[in-house]
Amino acid sequence: MQNSTELLLPAGNIESFYAALEGGADAIYLGLKQFNARGRAKNFTTSQLPALVKEARKRSVKLYITLNTVIKNSELGELLDYLHFLSTTGVAGIIVQDWGVYYVANRFFPKLSIHASTQLGIHNSLGTVFSEKRGFDRVVLARELTMHELETICKKSRIETEVFIHGALCYSFSGMCLYSSYSGGRGANRGLCTQPCRRIYSTGNKKQQYLFNLKDNQVVEAINEIAAMGVSSLKVEGRMKSGEYTYRVAKAYRMVLDDKQNLDEAKMLLDLDFGREKTSYFLGRDVRTAISNKTVAGVYLGKVENIKGSTVFVSSKMAIEPGFRLRFHIPNAEKQESVKVRQVATENGFYKIDAGNKKIRRHSEVYLSGISDVKFPSKIEETRFKKTPQLSYGIKKRFLNGLKTRTVQRREEFYFRINSMEWMRKINLNEVDGLFLSFSKITWSRFDVTVPFIQKFRNKIYVELPKFIPEDSIHFYSELVKKMVKNGLRNFVISHLSQKEIVPKNCRIIANENVYVFNDAAVKCIVNEEIKIFSYPQEIDFETLFSLSNTDGIVPVYFHPELFHSRMPIALHHNDKFSDDTNLQLTRYRRNGITSVVPDRPVAIFQSHNKLKKQGFYRFLIDVSYEPPSKNRIKTLKTRLLRSEQIQPSTTFNFVKGLK
Repeated sequence: MQNSTELLLPAGNIESFYAALEGGADAIYLGLKQFNARGRAKNFTTSQLPALVKEARKRSVKLYITLNTVIKNSELGELLDYLHFLSTTGVAGIIVQDWGVYYVANRFFPKLSIHASTQLGIHNSLGTVFSEKRGFDRVVLARELTMHELETICKKSRIETEVFIHGALCYSFSGMCLYSSYSGGRGANRGLCTQPCRRIYSTGNKKQQYLFNLKDNQVVEAINEIAAMGVSSLKVEGRMKSGEYTYRVAKAYRMVLDDKQNLDEAKMLLDLDFGREKTSYFLGRDVRTAISNKTVAGVYLGKVENIKGSTVFVSSKMAIEPGFRLRFHIPNAEKQESVKVRQVATENGFYKIDAGNKKIRRHSEVYLSGISDVKFPSKIEETRFKKTPQLSYGIKKRFLNGLKTRTVQRREEFYFRINSMEWMRKINLNEVDGLFLSFSKITWSRFDVTVPFIQKFRNKIYVELPKFIPEDSIHFYSELVKKMVKNGLRNFVISHLSQKEIVPKNCRIIANENVYVFNDAAVKCIVNEEIKIFSYPQEIDFETLFSLSNTDGIVPVYFHPELFHSRMPIALHHNDKFSDDTNLQLTRYRRNGITSVVPDRPVAIFQSHNKLKKQGFYRFLIDVSYEPPSKNRIKTLKTRLLRSEQIQPSTTFNFVKGLK
């Protein structure tokens, strides 16, 4: 009997769309040319979408559109046209990350069903309950959940849930990775990730190794158990993958969902999905072996034993046939070459293949990356619009003007963040307007809110909730909030809008940099949540910051960004220091079961203080969480900021160079 849980497949091009249909998908998700987290995929055009919807409906398959990047303020006009167009196509839903996109879609396009992307970082029942109250129809849960956590969340939630079951994994929590953005302005939250987790890193003994290179996710053995929990949709990653991948994976999971007796046959199919090595990750309690020392995807065949001219001689554990696509991993180099086999011969037990002008070396590892045994259409009818449906200029202008907020310049305010009690004895709270306490659970369990010093400055002290609160820690933080409020401390900093669920209404809330604000619509959304103050993202640039109409937010002017924020440990021994292949010096920190990777050089934009004031910004955050406590450090940094003096050594992150 067929399982009622939805099997959701990716499509990055026409072939993979048809492959998903043929493989047995109940639903397909895809992106158009803009606003989606797989900007490097081929994706689809607006003129193709009506035909895609029509073709999917013939087979009772739903179509979801990914809109899962953050949107710059300058893109809001295009976003309105885009949402208007989607609302006319009959798509089953949109998948969003940006709170501004959510706000616009929810308010102005009520026909669109809204799904919360995994990049919104929903990882507990606070997130699912909050999302349901705000009109989301589904949440795509974080990949880092255990089976127990997933089951508990499903029991507590009325909203539909979606879980990743197969495909590539990111080392960092989705939506919280800043590495690609930091190293070149190509932000993962903008769909342009350069995959720094696949790089080689050097540890203290100069040994080079893959520290963050995760194997691919595969939980085929547990999908019936997951479905039985009440999970609404089982999601396969892979909009960058081929139609062959999509078809094989769809068919394999379809077989097991329909009849678990098909598990062995399905696993044989998945052996040829042409991905990386596999892990069942947190769902399978398989994190100890989840890191791979190979980045190359495909089925390992053998090695290049000899080369004569353009002919390579390959040893292979399986027969190589015409139509195979091979990937050669060049030894001692982060380089790969791809060859499509047109003719093949054997000699002395080796396969002879013409590699053309590809630069392949002896001992290169050979991987099977594709087999041309299944064919799918590569074209689809396109709708000939005289003009793509757009909102009128007047309506659009009224929408955009309605998002703007007028702010009045006030006196400057200075906020500081610390992450250890040692700092408390070294700070003169008369010099600050707000102090964010970003403490570990252990530190909070020892924190005495009744101490006269804390009580004296309780109006300046803020309890900051972490980015990741596992399901079994919700009670701890709920009790912490109650304890603080009971003793007169009513200021809180939240790292996710859903954390409002455990903060009483009569408290003062600041939304920190993890609640992304890149546009006026996101500001409107947060202000409507009765949040008094918000923060601008660490990866924002000046162009975007200065385009915002609301300047009441807090500008991060000094900080060490958490490039990776992950539940996965790192295999470092005796030393927390390491470097990447550009010689960026990094430090690993581990707290509350979370690994953070932080650059040794801070981001500092003190030299732009006067420019920020001129643009109307008056709230500033100095974060010394990753610095050793020092008695004069806070005063020195504040003085340097007021004088607009540059801090060296430091970097300006994206503020000056821009975020693509």
